[in-house]
Amino acid sequence: MDDIAVLIPCYNESKTIEKVITDFKNALPDAVIYVYDNNSSDGTDEIARKAGAVVRYEHMQGKGNVIRRMFREIDARCYIMTDGDDTYPAEYAPSMVKKVLERNVDMVVGDRLSSTYFTENKRPFHNFGNSLVRGSINVLFKNDIKDIMTGYRAFSYEFVKTFPVLSKGFEIETEMSIHAVDKNMFIENEIIEYRDRPDGSVSKLNTYSDGFKVLMTIAKLYRTYKPLGFFGIVSLVLAALSVGFFIPIFVDYARTGVVEKIPTLIACGFTMIAALQSVFSGLILHTMLQKNRQDFEKYLNEVNDKKREKLSK
Repeated sequence: MDDIAVLIPCYNESKTIEKVITDFKNALPDAVIYVYDNNSSDGTDEIARKAGAVVRYEHMQGKGNVIRRMFREIDARCYIMTDGDDTYPAEYAPSMVKKVLERNVDMVVGDRLSSTYFTENKRPFHNFGNSLVRGSINVLFKNDIKDIMTGYRAFSYEFVKTFPVLSKGFEIETEMSIHAVDKNMFIENEIIEYRDRPDGSVSKLNTYSDGFKVLMTIAKLYRTYKPLGFFGIVSLVLAALSVGFFIPIFVDYARTGVVEKIPTLIACGFTMIAALQSVFSGLILHTMLQKNRQDFEKYLNEVNDKKREKLSK
């Protein structure tokens, strides 16, 4: 088991990968640096190998797929995840590692949004999207993570080995944040300086399609992790529709003694039944979620036992 592992997922980062590896070697001389190449066509893997990194491959396209492979294959007491585009300064890594190893933090979030991100990033919709995602998750999940979508993080062994990676692409950071909050893991923010990509380095993010995927991921994860809240909202909407269409029918009936819109009345009844079913679905799933959290705590103890065994060898 490594003490510190630096994880760098890469797709066509030949312009910057050598500098990133060199910077992290200088900042964390005892760390093992892993570069996972995701079907690059510009020689990123060869440059990384010559720079002294351990190079491995993930052929399923997408950052989420790369992170899944990394988390499965690498054992370490502390993990640093960064990008290969030289936007995250390596000098913050020792402080992030210290929080994991000495304070038992499960996830350290490299917080760009509290420092230079909005001035360095030249894409205004990215700025708006980051603020929207941060605000949405902090309200829906009641947490204080300062930067939800940052790719610069430090993790404990326990987080890495218990995190179920479901996302295939750039939604992975959002999924990490929500998982840590839901499982009551120890989270801290580390304010970092962000710098925009150097000339010649091109972002792989699509502002609109990837932004839509992130928002859909938030909705799906809210349904999964907060079923009572999600289905409660659905129930309120259905109940409001039912009552809204029923009131004119009732007013007409009170005035004339005749129900003229029988089909609408039947639809209102079925809509109210659906609203009640939604409430009870949320209650059942909420109970199942509580049981899942209890099981997770037991699983976390098993992972701790495995960690101690590996450290003792």
